[in-house]
Amino acid sequence: MENEIQYGQMNFNLPHDVVPLPSQGLFYANKKKSVKVGYLTAQDENLLANTNKGIMNVINQLLKTKIYEHDFRIDDMLSGDVEAILIFLRNTAFGTKYKLNLVDPKTGNLFEANIDLSEINIKEQKIQPDLQALFSTTLPMSGDNVKLRILTYGEEALIDDEMEKYPVGVIAPKITRKLEAQIVSINGNEDKSEIVKYIQQMPIMDSKHIRTFLKDVEPRLDLNKKTQTPSGEMIDVNISFGVDFFRPFFGL
Repeated sequence: MENEIQYGQMNFNLPHDVVPLPSQGLFYANKKKSVKVGYLTAQDENLLANTNKGIMNVINQLLKTKIYEHDFRIDDMLSGDVEAILIFLRNTAFGTKYKLNLVDPKTGNLFEANIDLSEINIKEQKIQPDLQALFSTTLPMSGDNVKLRILTYGEEALIDDEMEKYPVGVIAPKITRKLEAQIVSINGNEDKSEIVKYIQQMPIMDSKHIRTFLKDVEPRLDLNKKTQTPSGEMIDVNISFGVDFFRPFFGL
């Protein structure tokens, strides 16, 4: 892919700000802890209004023009870092208030909740990666030691696209496909063919442990917020990046 076309390398002099990355740059060769990100402009509205391409396709194309760094590609970044950039773009373009339509679990009635996106913080990381940006853990069922890597934003999207191409009625191997990309070694063995064989026989307890472990150690924003319902209960709200989050972009 051609970086000079996909990324804002020629836009360094345009108005921008610096966005801290949840990853602290530990997973990148350049080790940058932050990136320069341009503000959304009236010209960007032309792209944002083009909903025929699908929301995420439009957003991905936008991101590639708003990162003003010569050594960063969106596809090579971690999803948590991409989320931090999306929060910045939305906050600076439309303000920090995020309205959500939720259901009161006590009454079953819909209500509108307001979340302040400026209050989102980076999750505390209790476990740091090694010098190769890898994590080690012992599987609870087999007792084997595995070294794991966190998938990039582009790798996750590629796997999702691959799974969507499976015919209706055919079980897409999303779980095992992700494990194949995440597991770097098993008891020091890095042979990919052996890792694939191992995964096919992996107990569910071990598979679940890997998913939970990586979710806990992956550097991300804390997107879980609490809000009070009209009936007085406090409920957890998870901020996602779907239609509701991007609704202001499309004038809805």
